Amino acid sequence: MSWIETKSLVEKAQTGDRAAYGELIERFQPTVYAIALARLRNPTEAQELTQEVFLHGMKKLSQLRDAQCFAGWLRQITVRMAINCLTRHGPMQKTEPAMLENAEASGASPLEALVKAEQTAELYRGLDRLKPIDRATLIAFYIRGRSLKQMSREFETPIGTIKRRLHVARIRLRKALERGANFKTRRPHETACV
Repeated sequence: MSWIETKSLVEKAQTGDRAAYGELIERFQPTVYAIALARLRNPTEAQELTQEVFLHGMKKLSQLRDAQCFAGWLRQITVRMAINCLTRHGPMQKTEPAMLENAEASGASPLEALVKAEQTAELYRGLDRLKPIDRATLIAFYIRGRSLKQMSREFETPIGTIKRRLHVARIRLRKALERGANFKTRRPHETACV
């Protein structure tokens, strides 16, 4: 692939052409992987970093001023991300198999997973007890991860109102969860009178 073709693909990708960016990935993936492997010295981590580099590059491609500089720009991203990876995780070290046998398993135990599942179910039961607007507000913000601006557009409501709704909905959810907990702790003959 010539530099003219590369420049053309970069310019197309900058306008949102995903196929053009896909071709750039195919062209530059071996180079990015080689740089990552030289820095990280671990094939698996180098492969993961290569994917991260291309994702990051896709997000930041609009910031590249000169399409002819794509190769050097991509190289700099790779080097910087590899250094960050090494800084965060440190170099990998070999461990004796006997040491691994004595290590505790990571992740949640079956009991912890069960408790978390029960808490999640209780949370959704509490959400079901709320008014639709409170439920929609909490789900949009906490479960769907919407920003206040996004919620303002979706609900066609000012951001200040969204903040107030979140505040009120949290209080109502807490009360609904407390009522649910109190309901569980009552004896069967007490609940008949409620």
